[in-house]
Amino acid sequence: MYNKPVRPVLVVIAHGSRDPRHAATVHALVRRVRSLRPGLRVETGFLDFNIPSVHGVLESLAAEGVRDVVALPLLLTRAFHAKADIPAVLRDAPPQLRIRQAEVLGPSPLLLSALERRLYEAGLTPADKSSTGVVLASAGSSDPEAIAVIAEIAREWRHTGWCAVRPAFASASLPRTEDAVRELRDLGCARVAVAPYVLAPGFLPDRIARGAAEADVLAEVLGPAPEVARLLLERYDAARTPALTAVGA
Repeated sequence: MYNKPVRPVLVVIAHGSRDPRHAATVHALVRRVRSLRPGLRVETGFLDFNIPSVHGVLESLAAEGVRDVVALPLLLTRAFHAKADIPAVLRDAPPQLRIRQAEVLGPSPLLLSALERRLYEAGLTPADKSSTGVVLASAGSSDPEAIAVIAEIAREWRHTGWCAVRPAFASASLPRTEDAVRELRDLGCARVAVAPYVLAPGFLPDRIARGAAEADVLAEVLGPAPEVARLLLERYDAARTPALTAVGA
C-alpha cells in the first residue's frame, strides 16, 4: 500500500507595488486559484512594497513543518525578476524547504484567450476581429529575450483573425502604446483596440491607458481572469514531481 503524497504548497510570488490596486488584484487572482482547486494550499508573497514578503512566507511555512513548496513567479516573461531576483530570494529560504521554481506564465494560449476575453468585455465581438487592429501593450523590459517573446506573441495572435496586431511597451523599449495606435490607424484598420498584457494595475498599466487615449477600445488588465487562474495551476502541476512512498511489504 502507499501513502497519499502531500501536495506541495503553492507560493505565488508577485512583484508588489505602492499602488493598492496591485495587491488587491493579486489576492483576487489567488482566491480564484483556490476556488478552482479546493484543498490546495496557496500562499502569496511579494518581492517589494507589500506584505507578506516572500522570505516571510517561506520562513512561516518552514516553522509549520512544511517541506515541499512550488514557487510560482507571477510574471508574464522571463526577464530580470524571474532570472535573478526570485532565484536569489529562494536561495535564501530556510534549508529544510524543498523548493521548485515554476515557469513564468507566458507565453501560453490561455493568456491569448484571457486577452480576448478582456477585449470582448470592453465591447468588441468576434465579428469585429477582421476590422480591428490590436495593440499588445506590455510593461516593457530591457531584457532582449522578454522583448522578443512579446513580439512573437503579437505575430501569433495576428493569425487568429485580427486585422493586425502590434506590440508596444510602457517602458524600456519602443514603440510606445500611442505610436502603435497611430500605426494601426495608418494601416487602415477600422478600429483600434489596446489590450494590456499586464496582470495588475499600477504605474506602468496607467501609462498604457494614457497611451490608449486615441484608441477606440481599451481592455482591462488580465487580473483574475479564469484563464490566468487555470494557467497558474498548469504551471504548478508542471513544476511539482509527486512521488508515491511505499509502506510495508
